[in-house]
Amino acid sequence: MWAGGFLLAVAVRELFPEKYGIHLFGSESTLFVPFNRMGFWTCLLAAVTVTGLVVIRAMLADVGWQSLR
Repeated sequence: MWAGGFLLAVAVRELFPEKYGIHLFGSESTLFVPFNRMGFWTCLLAAVTVTGLVVIRAMLADVGWQSLR
């Protein structure tokens, strides 16, 4: 899972150029967030989330919680 998440994240960073993105407007300033960085961090967050859920499920199964099967 981690390898797939990293490969997808790197591919997203390479596919989207730095100059395209969204502007987040605040009361005092504007923040520009490029699409390639959003995709990169989304893929990494997905890899971490899925890994965490798999580990938690395995721990609960070891403790004896049988409703996970």
